[in-house]
Amino acid sequence: MKPPAASAPVPDPAAAASGRFQSLAAAGKLAKSGLRRLLAAQIARTALRLGFAATAAMSAGPLVMREPVDPWLVAATIALLSAACIAGFAAERAQASAETAVSTGLRELAARRLDEMPARQLQSLSVGSLIVSMQRHPEAVAALVVGHRAASAMMAAGPLLAATALFLVSWQAALLVICLTPVMILFFALVGDAIRRRADAQERAFGRLAGQFADRIRTLPTILANHATETEAAKLTRRLEAYAGNTMGVLRIAFVNAGIIDFFASLSIAILAVFLGLGHLKLAMIPGFSDLALWQSLFILMIAPEYFAPFRRFSEQYHAKAEGLAAAAALDRLLGAEPVVAKTLPALDRLRLTLPAKGLVAVVGPSGSGKSTLLRRLTGLEPGGCAPGLADQIAWVSIDSYVPEGTLAEAVAWNAGAVDRRRLEEVAGAIGLLDDALLPGGLEARLDKGGANLSGGQRLRIAVARAQLSGRAVLADEPTAKLDRETAEAVRRMLLTISRSRLVVAATHDRDLADAADLTVDLTPGDAIEVAA
Repeated sequence: MKPPAASAPVPDPAAAASGRFQSLAAAGKLAKSGLRRLLAAQIARTALRLGFAATAAMSAGPLVMREPVDPWLVAATIALLSAACIAGFAAERAQASAETAVSTGLRELAARRLDEMPARQLQSLSVGSLIVSMQRHPEAVAALVVGHRAASAMMAAGPLLAATALFLVSWQAALLVICLTPVMILFFALVGDAIRRRADAQERAFGRLAGQFADRIRTLPTILANHATETEAAKLTRRLEAYAGNTMGVLRIAFVNAGIIDFFASLSIAILAVFLGLGHLKLAMIPGFSDLALWQSLFILMIAPEYFAPFRRFSEQYHAKAEGLAAAAALDRLLGAEPVVAKTLPALDRLRLTLPAKGLVAVVGPSGSGKSTLLRRLTGLEPGGCAPGLADQIAWVSIDSYVPEGTLAEAVAWNAGAVDRRRLEEVAGAIGLLDDALLPGGLEARLDKGGANLSGGQRLRIAVARAQLSGRAVLADEPTAKLDRETAEAVRRMLLTISRSRLVVAATHDRDLADAADLTVDLTPGDAIEVAA
């Protein structure tokens, strides 16, 4: 059995780091076809709504004046309204489909990037940040490259179509609404930096919250055993309050932004209505607003909201832009980080070991001296010739050993070949798995995906039991760490039992385990590494 990180070929670190992960560029490529369909549907919807406004005004004007209405105008009005609704439905569907395609594609690219990462770099990633990046960030980036970009394009195309329609009736009315456009664009520029900073702070706060939550879930048995539930709950509450505060800050700015757009839109429509009313009542002679037919005035009042609708939609998407940029930056930081470079250990690089066919080899030394590095070199996960690589002929034992979803029996027997029930019970009982109060049900105890409901000690004991059944050489990284005295003794006994017929190499701080070894490799810093039989 291989260690978890060795389930796929390990790429060269330099090759893995040769290109930075650029989520925005990748998402932009994924969004191209969907964005074109979305823009086509939105432009069609806008044109149809303008056509509906024209025919509705031409139908309503004569009705108010008690004049006959051409039947074709009524039919055209109904047809254009129906077509505009269909185009609107098609636009919403196109946006949802395009954003789904982008988020799915981005996740696939991110997963491929994770597969290419060196084991050391992958293990250095924060679990919480990784969960957030794979679940939350692709949707935010998709909303940016699809929804926000479509809103940006329509902020140019929509007002242009509306202003053209207004110009055909009254160029003065068209000029009036156009004059308010620079004011809104200036406000967008002023509010943009503030909302971007808030959104970035929001994403960072959410990442910290997710990281802490994932860590506490993983260590929940230890927290319960030490009666630290209230303390940890208080810590999570503080992180949650910080995230909620940052979220409310973003929403406040977004609401103010939308309010300003509505104010200018309402102001312009009110001015148009006053000017048109004064002209029809013959109370003022305003060029472009007097001497208009009633249907023309109605048309202007119906078109004006269409002119400002794209600006309102853009203001709604401004929040999506800020969130998308923050999410893209977070995703790039996580997946584009430089590989974690192994510490230079000259003495370990010069080490040459001749491993016996069986027996216990203890690798000892202070933290950071290279014990785990030596084990990774023996598996071939890291370059460095210190001993013949064991490759696929090993069973890996550590606190982060892989645990499949299913029963305890399936986890212990995973990758160990055909094992009868009696043998499973014997090995699991010897390591204390059947007496664990936190694993009720014996061999039928249910394990969550990835062993999420297990403590580190339970996961490690499953790995030791699996190693006993595998018939392979064993590499164990701190096999007795974080275990109580009775459980640690059970693990030592099983490793010694295995060593009578196979090779067991254990990196350990456990003096009792080291004293029982047939061969000791002392990596304590010095001029040379001591190898003692």
